[in-house]
Amino acid sequence: MPKLLVLNNISKSFSGIKVLENISLQIEKGKVHALMGENGAGKSTLMKILVGLLQADEGGILLEGEVISGLSVHDILGKGIAMIHQELLMVPELSVAQNIFLGKESQRFSWLNESDIYTKSKQILADLKLDISPKIKVKNLSIADRQMVEIAKAISNNAKVIIMDEPTSALSDAEVKILFDIIEKLKNQGVAIIYISHKMDEIFKVADIITVLRDGKLIETKPAVDLNSQKLINLMVGREISELFPKENIDKGKVMISVKNLGRKNVFQDINFEVKAGEVLGLAGLVGAGRSEIVRAIYGLDILDSGAVEIDGEVVEINSPLDAIKHGIGFVSEDRKAIGIVPQLSIKENISLSSLQKFSQFGFINSEVETESTKKFYQDLKINASGLGQKVINLSGGNQQKVVIAKVLLSNPKIIILDEPTRGIDVGAKFEIYKLINILKAKGLAIILISSEMPEILGLSDRVLVLSQGKQKAILSKSEASQEKIMQYAVH
Repeated sequence: MPKLLVLNNISKSFSGIKVLENISLQIEKGKVHALMGENGAGKSTLMKILVGLLQADEGGILLEGEVISGLSVHDILGKGIAMIHQELLMVPELSVAQNIFLGKESQRFSWLNESDIYTKSKQILADLKLDISPKIKVKNLSIADRQMVEIAKAISNNAKVIIMDEPTSALSDAEVKILFDIIEKLKNQGVAIIYISHKMDEIFKVADIITVLRDGKLIETKPAVDLNSQKLINLMVGREISELFPKENIDKGKVMISVKNLGRKNVFQDINFEVKAGEVLGLAGLVGAGRSEIVRAIYGLDILDSGAVEIDGEVVEINSPLDAIKHGIGFVSEDRKAIGIVPQLSIKENISLSSLQKFSQFGFINSEVETESTKKFYQDLKINASGLGQKVINLSGGNQQKVVIAKVLLSNPKIIILDEPTRGIDVGAKFEIYKLINILKAKGLAIILISSEMPEILGLSDRVLVLSQGKQKAILSKSEASQEKIMQYAVH
């Protein structure tokens, strides 16, 4: 049987730096082909070439024997290749239905046939078992619901090949199960799935074939049954990572932050906890439990209706992120694109953005001091780029996240909030961030950690606060915390 999709010797360079070198793939009908590799390995660049967002310097692409190299994004979509991007590409002010059918709207007598797209969208959402109104504006949806709408949009194209880039990064366990059921259904219909994820358990549940890229080169393509997690990690990083969560015993200091009876109407209520210097407090719970909402309010992004925040034993008033930064709070958001980075600015400009007063005098920025200060964090966090001047928009997701962390650390915080800090980041970069968390603990920072990955919560936290539907259910010590116990509290 001829392969559905063939990529032959794809190569690509940016500013003289080779990011892809002679990559060849064969994608089969009705199979899930996982594409694995560290951030910066070339996965996203390869997929952007496949869907027409970028053009290869060398090589060609065949779909069902037809050459599709060089076609536009619109033409590639028309040929039957759709992509669900890691950074969701939606129009917030449009409805769910309008987003699903964007670019392929129904017309009636030269007018947009709104009723037709709503009817079709309602059916697609029902098939996906999603309780989302097709008429609601996308801006009013949670990140998880937006992700599911992106999946609905791809399916509406009747695609022959669907690329899924970190499709479960914002989904609950129940939503992941729905997605996997959808994937099985698509496979049975002969659709090929190219699946990109850094979650090992997912890969071995869903993948038939696994290809590993490293530093822009193809390292291995094998049936999933011939690999296990350790072998796959070794192929991805080119070295063994035997201890994923580096363990260090660090003495706890004084209470750095204490929150008392925090409440926000219809979101969360009666939240009480404290975090000491050198301690990591993990916030655990299912999607919708209120984890991100609580830290957003502490950081001044949302307004509290009740309660108080104390820093170093004194009640502080935080009405904006600027107030939070002045009181020594740093925040790494789960949505780096919205409130973490300015994509069109350079790495240096992004890292220094929250600390410009350090480099300013009489309204002018001292560029030399700015460069020296940002260079240290650029090197310490091992940001993979051509230099400080590279635009952040051209970095991989993991390296963008490192830029956000560097920006926060440059403001010299006493307390740091990490909301899904390893979302969309490969295992090698995760390991670097885990080591960084231990370094920050040793320096006496108080850390609040949110993660949807249970091994992260259990591996990094000194205590775990469990939330359910905006209510605090338990605070567990490291010895008490287990996956089973956390889930028991999280579902009640």
